[in-house]
Amino acid sequence: MKKRFTEEQIIGILKEQEAGERTADVCRRHGISQATFYKYKSKYGGLEVSDARKLRALEDENNKLKKLLAEQMLDNAMLRDVNSKKW
Repeated sequence: MKKRFTEEQIIGILKEQEAGERTADVCRRHGISQATFYKYKSKYGGLEVSDARKLRALEDENNKLKKLLAEQMLDNAMLRDVNSKKW
């Protein structure tokens, strides 16, 4: 899925609203709904660009570790099944 805005752009949008602009004006200028704006704000509110990059890196690493764990659990289950059969 292609994202429309990068984390850096989203943080810039949030900073515009924090600077005193009305939320509706910021949303209209960037072509997003207010629901999308508040979703962005709940995820990226209070973050700086460097923090967002660290967050993305941690999320990527977490996904990779989850995949490795799932593969290891499947291997263990397969070995248990093979070991439990009577020859």
